[in-house]
Amino acid sequence: MRTNCSSHFRAVVEALFVTVLWSTSWMLIKLGLKDIPPLTFAGLRYTLAFVCLLPLALRKPQRASLRRLPARTWGRLTLLGLLLYTVTQGAQFLSLAYLPATTSSLILSFTTILVALLGIGLLNERPTPLQWGGTLLYLVGIWIYFSPTSLSGGAGFGLLAAGVCLLGNALASLLGRHVNRDETLDPMTVTVVSMGAGAPVLLIIGLLTQGLPRLTVADWGILLWLAVVNSALAFTLWNRTLRTLSAMESSILNNTMLFQIALLAWLFLGERLTWAQGLGMALAMLGTFVVQAQKHSPK
Repeated sequence: MRTNCSSHFRAVVEALFVTVLWSTSWMLIKLGLKDIPPLTFAGLRYTLAFVCLLPLALRKPQRASLRRLPARTWGRLTLLGLLLYTVTQGAQFLSLAYLPATTSSLILSFTTILVALLGIGLLNERPTPLQWGGTLLYLVGIWIYFSPTSLSGGAGFGLLAAGVCLLGNALASLLGRHVNRDETLDPMTVTVVSMGAGAPVLLIIGLLTQGLPRLTVADWGILLWLAVVNSALAFTLWNRTLRTLSAMESSILNNTMLFQIALLAWLFLGERLTWAQGLGMALAMLGTFVVQAQKHSPK
């Protein structure tokens, strides 16, 4: 019992550490976007992360696992990589180029609810009345958050990009659940194969449409930190925590990023929240917690 408690506590600490790393990513992305175009930036980050993880995938046990993968699984992992990295991450970087970090993260937090709604048709999972109530609470929070805000024309494109990011993230979550539910795959294999499928495509799109600017030493420092620490290390740690933490626990810990990003954006980017926006964000997060907790509660 003591061993189980200690391993669970360690998993919680590691998961919180990962959320802090991912929250700082939003600040670093905002800084890097001053010099690097968004699609090129995202492509460089995840391609470099894939290169860092590739030696782990080429170890003897991992090579044997890769050779045993059927063609159908390769197809699913490729599609997962295109959704998760090419579409979702590309759109996220685009949204951050036009929106405050807090606004973009707030929209992305709707993923939990959208997954529940899409699961009605795709997974035959119907939301409960409490989940519908949580969805309504989230929408009320969003309305309060945006009602005092005047958006410029550029912000309109940012909202569109954030919407694409939201949809891509939700579909990737559903496909990721399907892959891990139907296939016995090592988390490292899922990460490396999907990242290797999606990241280079994103990089090519970025280079063809936005080019590669002249990068400063600071730009390379941001890129390497995001790739090595906030992507390669963070994704590996997160996959390890999923062996211990339940889906509900992981989701709640991951949702704490919204508050972390709001605090970091206030401290380092000068993004301030009004009382109304703070109330709207709190209601939206409460709605996601209600939906997620009800979704994974035991029958």
